[in-house]
Amino acid sequence: MNEKIKNRFSITTDKSKLDISMIHNFLKNSYWAENVSRVTIETSIKNSLCFGIYENNKQVGFARVISDYATSALLRDVFILEPYRGQGLGKWLIKYILEYPELQNVQKWLLGTKDAH
Repeated sequence: MNEKIKNRFSITTDKSKLDISMIHNFLKNSYWAENVSRVTIETSIKNSLCFGIYENNKQVGFARVISDYATSALLRDVFILEPYRGQGLGKWLIKYILEYPELQNVQKWLLGTKDAH
């Protein structure tokens, strides 16, 4: 479990800090996971490498990686809550994920997106 701190924000892979209700609420209203069940979210988190971004102790963003840690990794469910956008947090989160020690041997990265923005 690693943690990175920048000003009043931090990123960690500590799943015990994840706000499952906030993550589920955001994802069930997203175009890529519309109406997803909480059970599905909980299962996906359990079986993925998850990254939470926090302002103090309040979660403001999320991403998860599905990987074999060698040949491929799929980046999914990346988001920053609306009030926190435009501050570079998404870029910081992606940079942190791509530099994460356990993912350095990954040969191919994939991003699940409908519109590739």
